[in-house]
Amino acid sequence: MAVFVIVDMQAQFTKATIQASGLTCAMCSRAIDNSLKQLSFVATVQPDIKNSAFNIMFKQNDTADIDALKKAVEDAGFSVAKFTITGVFSNTAVKNDEHVAIAGKEYHFLNIQDQVLNGEKNLVIIDKNFLTASAFKKYSAATGMQCIKTGKAGSCCEKAGLAAGTRIFHVTI
Repeated sequence: MAVFVIVDMQAQFTKATIQASGLTCAMCSRAIDNSLKQLSFVATVQPDIKNSAFNIMFKQNDTADIDALKKAVEDAGFSVAKFTITGVFSNTAVKNDEHVAIAGKEYHFLNIQDQVLNGEKNLVIIDKNFLTASAFKKYSAATGMQCIKTGKAGSCCEKAGLAAGTRIFHVTI
C-alpha cells in the first residue's frame, strides 16, 4: 500500500508581472491599471506601456489570487499574453511533471529540471488563457496529464492525492 504525504511548501509570493494583449493606447493601459488596483491584496501597480506589461507588488503577508489577477485584466477588456509570479522560497523541492503544494495552492511544474528552490524565483503560469495559444500548445505537450487542459485535478492527479476539481496552476521556471 502506497502512502502519499502532501507537504505544503512555504513561499511568499511578493509580486507579479502580467503582459496584456490587445493594448493600443494609454487609455487601454489605464483601464487594466485601475482594474488591478481594485484587488485587496495588491499594494502597487506600475504600468510598463512599452512592453504592454504591469508590474504588481502584493501587500506583505497577504495571499495573492492568481485567478483574480487574470480576471481583472479580462474585466478591463483584454487578455493575458504572459503571467509571471515571483516568490521567495525556502528549500522547496520541485520535479518535472509533478504537483507541489505551495502557500496553500497546487502547482504542477512542467519543462523544468528537478531542483530545490531557494530565494527569489519567477514562476511562469502556463495554464490556458495565461499565455498565448501557441505557447500553451508548446507547454501542454510537455505532459500527458489531462489537468493541463482544465486547470483542475482529475483522475491523472489521484497519485498526488488531490481531490477531483482542485485548482492546479501549471508553471515553469
